[in-house]
Amino acid sequence: MDEATLRLLLDDVRSGTLAPDEAVSRLRRLPFADLGFARVDHHRQLRQGMPEAVFGPGKTPEQCAAIVAELLAEDTGPVLLTRANDEQAWTALRINPGGAQRGRTLVWRPADARPGDILVLTAGTADLPVADECLATLEAYGFRPTLVADAGVAGIHRLLATADDLGRADVVVVIAGMEGALASLVGGLVACPVVAVPTSVGYGAALEGVTALLAMLASCAAGITVVGIDNGYGAASAVARIFA
Repeated sequence: MDEATLRLLLDDVRSGTLAPDEAVSRLRRLPFADLGFARVDHHRQLRQGMPEAVFGPGKTPEQCAAIVAELLAEDTGPVLLTRANDEQAWTALRINPGGAQRGRTLVWRPADARPGDILVLTAGTADLPVADECLATLEAYGFRPTLVADAGVAGIHRLLATADDLGRADVVVVIAGMEGALASLVGGLVACPVVAVPTSVGYGAALEGVTALLAMLASCAAGITVVGIDNGYGAASAVARIFA
């Protein structure tokens, strides 16, 4: 339930079109619904402006599908299932038809389109799975991001070819593994917010993303927002908060 829905419910009670008992029944689902194995947070959109998302790893396919169904029971806001494996995705879509899948992220009931020029930039092709998670989440929230893939610092001319896109962007999400240098480079070129996502892509000394994470945190380009390793969902959520 979001703020607009809550206001509408209260208006309906005041006008007499909704009985108080029915309103109480609907509000009883706040702040969460207890499924036994999960407490589904219906209050999150009201508090944060973004709904709860379902994190697939560690859950059975049936649990994923049931949580998605509970979130869909509320008639507002997008519903996301992230990091889903094939069986989780298949079960969730079978029980809850109408979802769209991008990579390992599934989205039901995406939000209406909203303004914002968001550029999602990857250092390499191997970073695309993380970009897919970020893009799917942004699209669920109503944004229409632009993807530029494989523009890392090993071939700086590839990044410079996107100078016009960088100049127009309201926010740039930089997704990079290896040494994570792309975030600093972009952060030094643009005035808009930059959200950096280190990925686990890289050879031995990349330490499964730790090197990129530390490089982004230590960047000399001031003001870069850094999320956790491979956290495309977190990057998209940071962007949504910027536009809130």
